[in-house]
Amino acid sequence: ILEERTVGPSLGSDSIRQGIMATIIGTLLVVLFMIIYYRFSGSVADLALIINIFLDLGVLAALRGTLTLPGIAGILLTVGVAVDANILIFERIREELRTGKTVRLALDTGYNRAFLTIIDTHITGIVASAILVIFGTGPIKGFAVTTIIGLLASLFTAVFVTRVIFDYVTWNFNIKKLSI
Repeated sequence: ILEERTVGPSLGSDSIRQGIMATIIGTLLVVLFMIIYYRFSGSVADLALIINIFLDLGVLAALRGTLTLPGIAGILLTVGVAVDANILIFERIREELRTGKTVRLALDTGYNRAFLTIIDTHITGIVASAILVIFGTGPIKGFAVTTIIGLLASLFTAVFVTRVIFDYVTWNFNIKKLSI
């Protein structure tokens, strides 16, 4: 026997409820921070974050996965990683805007310069999580699988979804100044 646990139904449901509440509160605090600090761009990142969470839950549902406490922790971890990816992009865009570049050029350059760093961090996390899937046991595997799904979703939302939104807004509304 590698592992054995006995948890009563009330303790298990309390833990799950508290984990979900912690995830909701943590996500709301991150959303609020992003809106306050990055204004419009923070709202774009928040929309990508919500899409990220729905992608995580959708993939888990498609795989018929059970959301356990370690799985909830994996989702919360990927919320932080998703926000970090957006912050990297936004700070690069800010740097480009400070040099006097146009909004379109600053967006292009900012995304291009942040891309490799974001890929590196996500791949590193995926490799570490894959090792946990291979060598871990029950709850550790659940955490790792949820983290891998979240990192892949984060990569998609941070690099693709936010870029599509910025491109749509800047092309259709001829934005001369970006709220970032």
